[in-house]
Amino acid sequence: SPEMIDIHPESQNETLVIQATGILSAADYETRFQPIVEELISKYGKINLVIYLDDLFEGWALGAMWDDAKFGMKHRHDFKRVAVVGAQAWFKWAYEVGAKFLDGKFHTFDLDDLVGAVAWANAPLPVSEEETAAVEA
Repeated sequence: SPEMIDIHPESQNETLVIQATGILSAADYETRFQPIVEELISKYGKINLVIYLDDLFEGWALGAMWDDAKFGMKHRHDFKRVAVVGAQAWFKWAYEVGAKFLDGKFHTFDLDDLVGAVAWANAPLPVSEEETAAVEA
């Protein structure tokens, strides 16, 4: 079966760009997503995450959703910036609710603006924002 989560070539240093397609299962999440995020966090301390949801993306299986919630709570201090590219309005809304628990900045981008999302994620945080990184709608 094709991978439902793929590490995108735009990934570099502490910025991880993943592409998701179809319906993500708990297995996809646990074998493809969690290990690489854990590895980057242990290497860099705080990381940036760009989640590119392509036009075939349909959502999560329940197990993966539960994994994601647990993972998000565990790592809520470990993300500098989280960008979500693509996906339907309900998904953006769900992610924005989730982002309230994150320390870092959060932003959504249109499906055709992966380049903009990666540039935003890679941009250095101004020093003043470093201490008070608020959630950004």
